[in-house]
Amino acid sequence: MPKQIVLEFPVDLPEMILNDKEAFEKGKETIVIKLLRKGEIYHGKAAELLGINRYDIFDRMASHDIPMANFPIEEFERQLKFAKARNEQI
Repeated sequence: MPKQIVLEFPVDLPEMILNDKEAFEKGKETIVIKLLRKGEIYHGKAAELLGINRYDIFDRMASHDIPMANFPIEEFERQLKFAKARNEQI
């Protein structure tokens, strides 16, 4: 079921702005990017909310300086160690 967000502005907006689909899409993207940056949603959900594929969300994340992988340094070091050991086996 679709959710709706209502924005209130302290002044009246011109009618043409209220019908500007591009402005509303940009506002929607801004909210989704903010949730993504805070870690409240992941890239798959962000792509779904924006109606784009998972590959395109990576481009959006890059343009907003959001890392594709965000995990503790310990996890990175563990994965690096595993990859090096795996590479030595080959």
